[in-house]
Amino acid sequence: MFKGRSRKHQFRPHLSRMGFGTNSELIDSRSKVSFCSGSCHAENILQVLNTYRRSGTFTDVVLQVDGCEFPCHRATLCASSPFFHHMFNSQFQESRQAVVKLQGISSRVMEHLLNFIYEGKLMLDEENVESIFQAADQLDVPVLSKACVQFLQKCVSHSNCLGLMDFAGSYFLQPLQEQCQNLLYQDCEEVFKHDEFLSLPKARVLELLACEHLQVSEEVLVAAVLRWIRHKPAERKQDVRELLEKLRLPLLDPAFFTSVLEADDLVQDCRDCRPLLQEARLYHVYGREVSSERTKPRRHSGWAEMIFVIGGCDKNGFSRLSLTEMLNPLTGDWLSAVTLPGYSKSEFAACELHNDIYLSGGQLNSADVWCFMSRLNQWVRVRGLNRGRWRHKMTSLCGKLYVVGGYNGRERLSSVECYSPHENKWKYVADLLLPVTSAAVTSCCGKLYAIGGAVSDVTNTNKVQCYDPVCEQWVFVSSCPFSQRSINAVSLNGCIYVTGGLLDDIFCYTPSEDTWRKAAALPIRLEGCGLTVCDGKVYVVGGRDECSVAVDRIWAFDPMSGKLTEEKPLLRCLSYHGCVTVLQRL
Repeated sequence: MFKGRSRKHQFRPHLSRMGFGTNSELIDSRSKVSFCSGSCHAENILQVLNTYRRSGTFTDVVLQVDGCEFPCHRATLCASSPFFHHMFNSQFQESRQAVVKLQGISSRVMEHLLNFIYEGKLMLDEENVESIFQAADQLDVPVLSKACVQFLQKCVSHSNCLGLMDFAGSYFLQPLQEQCQNLLYQDCEEVFKHDEFLSLPKARVLELLACEHLQVSEEVLVAAVLRWIRHKPAERKQDVRELLEKLRLPLLDPAFFTSVLEADDLVQDCRDCRPLLQEARLYHVYGREVSSERTKPRRHSGWAEMIFVIGGCDKNGFSRLSLTEMLNPLTGDWLSAVTLPGYSKSEFAACELHNDIYLSGGQLNSADVWCFMSRLNQWVRVRGLNRGRWRHKMTSLCGKLYVVGGYNGRERLSSVECYSPHENKWKYVADLLLPVTSAAVTSCCGKLYAIGGAVSDVTNTNKVQCYDPVCEQWVFVSSCPFSQRSINAVSLNGCIYVTGGLLDDIFCYTPSEDTWRKAAALPIRLEGCGLTVCDGKVYVVGGRDECSVAVDRIWAFDPMSGKLTEEKPLLRCLSYHGCVTVLQRL
């Protein structure tokens, strides 16, 4: 019986009949077709492989995790993870083992991870994202790690940023860490309201309180600390002093300090807190005479220590200036301040009291006294001196002003006047033992010191006169190692720093030891320079050099490091100007 071709074979056209040429001819490249089934084919393969994994089909290694076994395919693991590729393609014993044990991962997380490795799919939520990231980081699955970080970045909020910041820091996730830090710094008042803050350990709370980047008032931090302690009072009340020590209690609003902090029963019961409270009280009365780390504002608190430069003489000493400008040493920015009306005098005295600036006297024989009220940002005239004078000095001591020595146009003065801002009244106190002009005067450790100065037109002294307001008398202490005029002094951390008078160095006197020493060498000799304390450093501002030419240079001496650094210069050359530091709202 004849068997013809099958129907299928019978009607199959030959290539030559369709115009593609014979078998010996090449197919035109223009007739080629590229075929791809798309991502659905790859997804299907991955799904089949994952089905094989779950059923143990064709698997060649078992991962033992948290007491559970996961049969897997080495090739699939290696394709997704450099960790497994290195493990199975090396001389490690795991490369030859049928069962590989992994530590630090839960079985539930491992199942999520394997589903992602095989199928590229995973459901992340706030409950599992951190543990999945940790596993992906441990097993080096970078695509999953990145997805977890992106998910966390979208979840950052006031209620979780503290924990996420620590988590990001432990894994060097800088973008996530910075995002959390920025939220904390800018809105820590809201962050501290959530339970996450209350559950922090003491060490972490101390770190936060010491942070200079918090953009917040001290009152908010005090309230947060008291809430943290009261969350677990039995075990945390012993930490009251240690926590309050990190806060700027002297900078608290006096009303808040009295009604909230001092009135708190936990604070009242803590005897160790009393020195901290006393420091704050003294600061409220004496101002910047009280100096410590707690009297410096946080750098982003909205307040800053500003150096005010007032009046003075121009470069060649011909003109007397009436300008007032202020410098923010942290930023180097100069700002204009309210100019003192009609006060273009020279050789006046300037100092700070209760965060206000006072100016007194000046040529010729002026008795004027002006006060710059920092909170009102304006100058007001207060009660004048009993005796007009210039080439004198003025400083604050125990909440009052003292004007010391000077010249009245005929003679050097030994008289000393004391001003009470509450009474707006000047009164005479005990005279100097030695009349002087252009001496250095400052207060330190509850006493007043008049250092050196001129005793005649041609003669200077090295005597140091010390006034005790309790005994109301002056005594001589150890003489200074120089005899100069046109010098200035400031006190910092229980020491007195003196320079000017064309000295080569900044000298330091320690009242508790009654000793002198050189603190730092100056690049140039100066007289009539400004001297003030800001941010824990001694600033030397302007002055006149050996050629009697004013300079615009500024140096900062850090007693902690012993280093002298040159800072951003003045806007103009100045000498014999007022130079005072006060707190200003930015």
